[in-house]
Amino acid sequence: MTDAFDAIIVGSGAGGAAAAYSLAEAGCRVLIIEKGQPLPKDGSTLDVRIVVGEGRFKNHEPWLDGSGSPFVPQEYYNLGGKTKWYGAALLRFGADEFAADAAHQCRGWPFGYDELAPFYEHAEMLLAVRRFDIEPDTAAIVGRLQRVASAWRSLPMPLGLSPAIADDPHESIRFDGFASVRGLKSDAETSLLDRIRDKPNVRIVTGAAVAALCAADGNARRVVGVVTEDGERRDASAVLLAAGALSSPRLIERYLRDSGLADTLPAAKNVGRNYKSHLLTAVIGFSVRQMRDRLRKTVVMTHADFPHSSVQPLGATDGEIVATEMPAITPRWFANLVGSRAYGFFLQTEDGSHPDNRVTDDDDSGKPRLDYRQERIAPARDEHRAFVRTFARHLLRAGFLPVVKPIALEGTAHACGTLIAGSDPFTSVVDATGRVHGMEGIYVVDGSVLPRSSRVNPALTIYAWGLRAGDHLAASLAASQVTQQGELA
Repeated sequence: MTDAFDAIIVGSGAGGAAAAYSLAEAGCRVLIIEKGQPLPKDGSTLDVRIVVGEGRFKNHEPWLDGSGSPFVPQEYYNLGGKTKWYGAALLRFGADEFAADAAHQCRGWPFGYDELAPFYEHAEMLLAVRRFDIEPDTAAIVGRLQRVASAWRSLPMPLGLSPAIADDPHESIRFDGFASVRGLKSDAETSLLDRIRDKPNVRIVTGAAVAALCAADGNARRVVGVVTEDGERRDASAVLLAAGALSSPRLIERYLRDSGLADTLPAAKNVGRNYKSHLLTAVIGFSVRQMRDRLRKTVVMTHADFPHSSVQPLGATDGEIVATEMPAITPRWFANLVGSRAYGFFLQTEDGSHPDNRVTDDDDSGKPRLDYRQERIAPARDEHRAFVRTFARHLLRAGFLPVVKPIALEGTAHACGTLIAGSDPFTSVVDATGRVHGMEGIYVVDGSVLPRSSRVNPALTIYAWGLRAGDHLAASLAASQVTQQGELA
């Protein structure tokens, strides 16, 4: 393969891998540039001490919050991105969640559910989404909660897991927050990149961080390539940003600032704004009896009084996991005793959009900034607080002692919304195809485009957006080539 590319994709997570798949299948010449390296297959990605205790595979780049205090976002930079680590929950957004909801400060999408539906279906096929039988402990807990309050509803959880995982005693309890060694989880690398990596029109480069976007000679509004931190330049007809909601807006902000477009491009003032990551809380319920379920994450629950919120079980919580939250001198037998009686839940509420909740590029301190305050999105904050209180109270009545742990700012697993899609360049950053308003050759295919994040995990929607954006771009590139050939003739 020569160095002439139709598309350069920056990042290899859900959106990047999906767009790469669509473009590669259409015959486009694709270069995927990933900042991180492929994960090892030596078992270390399933080791609690290494993954949780050491945090070996997590990002260590310091950021500043809105008040200037340092923190470290829990990001992952590796081939396949965060999808290697996520809990494999692959849910569609509801049709109503594509419309604006002013009372909850939610922006509407530039199109409706029906436009994304075929790409949801395609993504579910590629990711082999399936539902597993609910396990005994989980079924009992759901039943107890529904007896406490009939407003609780449960549905089977669509999961990107191989059926073989149920027979693996180790991987079945280490898929949520860990990376599979045997390829039993439907992540972006296993399900998408592995399908195209050997094609002659595809190249994957790892360990190369993109430092800047490159403009066409004399036309700052057209992006024609990227420069990596080692100084190497690579050109293409289109550049697709898929570095995530924390990194993609920084690349665009830097480009707009350096090119002078920050003062003239209407969409520029929206870059980095409207950050969303769900309001998240973990609740651990402790029982007098042992919990023996392995997968656990087989249902999703909602409550009639909280339309923007959901709860799902966490993966297995055992002595090894519990020990990471206890003092180092805690005897292992005690951690095992506590862990065997613990059952974890993950509560999430869709956060509203506010322009001051934003990501900005390096400031005078030399560090990027994430300014996110719940008081700016009071309706979401109030619903989440009430939802957590209600769930904890009902869990107690169901026979479990609840321990509540809010997820802090560094919990960026569901980060999105910093380059939102819309039809108006004065209120959004990209159009319905992912192209940056007022520019050529630059697209966004990661979660930063999401105007809304629903009350469930956004991964499947990001995959679907990437597939759709890739299809649109492939058609556009093909049409452009036909036009050029006609002009030459």
